[in-house]
Amino acid sequence: MDNLLRFRDDEAHEEPAVSIDAFLGQSNATAVRIEAGEDPRLLIPHLDRLALVEIDFPRFRDGRGYSSARILREAGYKGEIRASGDVLVDQMLFMRRCGFDSFAPDAPIDPVALEGALGRFPYVYQHAADDAVPVWKLRHG
Repeated sequence: MDNLLRFRDDEAHEEPAVSIDAFLGQSNATAVRIEAGEDPRLLIPHLDRLALVEIDFPRFRDGRGYSSARILREAGYKGEIRASGDVLVDQMLFMRRCGFDSFAPDAPIDPVALEGALGRFPYVYQHAADDAVPVWKLRHG
């Protein structure tokens, strides 16, 4: 993928992602694609065999994928979660906080704009799927 951006140290998973239905119907798939509106909780019993979960964003204003990533991270999934589709640079900080660690946007992302977007807010106010410590906890221990 030409537009693949990864924030992981391991190798990119090359196996094509299959639909949830196809994944649940076979025992050898290690990559799955969640379409908007599909229930990621169906994957929770199978997290140990997944290397990649690709979550589709058909339009930038469709936020259901954020919840999908957060549900999987809270269930203990440590593998790659990739946002694909209509992913914009100004969404990526929030996607990272929800648990996304790779991106396959439809359009190329300017690296300078990405660096600025990811570093724009040095503090966070709430717990999320990432390891950022909320500013109130920094102040009050």
